[in-house]
Amino acid sequence: MTAKKPAPKSVAKGAVKPKAAKKPPAKKPAPAPKAAPRAAQKAAGKPSKATSPTKAPAKLAPKPAAKAPEKPAPKVKAAPSKEATKKAPPKKKLNVGQKPRTARVDLPLKPQYFTPPARDGEAAAGTASKPTPASKEAKQTFKVNDSVVYPAHGVGRIVGIEKQIIAGITNELFVLDFEQEKLKLKVPTAKAISSGMRALSEDAQVKKAIDILKGRARIKRTMWSRRAQEYEAKINSGDIMAVAEVVRDLYRATDQPEQSYSERQLFEAALDRLAREVAAVRKSDLAKAIAELEASLLQKKAA
Repeated sequence: MTAKKPAPKSVAKGAVKPKAAKKPPAKKPAPAPKAAPRAAQKAAGKPSKATSPTKAPAKLAPKPAAKAPEKPAPKVKAAPSKEATKKAPPKKKLNVGQKPRTARVDLPLKPQYFTPPARDGEAAAGTASKPTPASKEAKQTFKVNDSVVYPAHGVGRIVGIEKQIIAGITNELFVLDFEQEKLKLKVPTAKAISSGMRALSEDAQVKKAIDILKGRARIKRTMWSRRAQEYEAKINSGDIMAVAEVVRDLYRATDQPEQSYSERQLFEAALDRLAREVAAVRKSDLAKAIAELEASLLQKKAA
């Protein structure tokens, strides 16, 4: 069973009816937006009212976009040349009081003096050297075919006097011949005496040298290397007395201890140098002079 709805009560006469609630006013429609200006319509690509609907609106070309400012290309460093890679030579340090030299580029590279080449045996004009006092003295002391003693090579013979042109200057030279060594040596006449070249010793000096051989050996108590240098200097000094001392000190008898190889070589060199001069002074054979010296060595005093 459904419940019945109660019937609406009747309104009494004379009663005021309640006013109905006012409906809110309807909202007015928003006005249509005004047409955009033509320039905006053209930019948007819409047709304006002025244009006819039948004709299609002309498409405007798009404006080119503004180019961005171009960046400068990075500079590429060129490869250094070979000349640039070469290191500059280090600057020389100047000594105290020394001034730096300036390069004179403006001067031409020409020789200040020019001498024409001279022929063999002929001196250039104006370049002949005057004989010096030393040269005159040497030419008066030594003559051709004379036997002389040169410190480094011993007894030799003057074969002749030559003239040579060296750097445009004429020089006189003694030509020495060493028969046993098969050697020829040229010594300037101006430097012959200063170099130690001398004439043969006299007979009295030769006798003194032979007497030295009979004396007692005087050996220093030093290292052999130092004594060897002293002996070699005496042999090359050209002094007959010094050479005789080397022969005396390095001689070994049969009853004495044996010599080393270097001692034996120095002894033979000194004995040969002394025997040559003795043979040249006494005008005898070299073998006879060596036999005489060995006989003197056997007569040495006991130590």
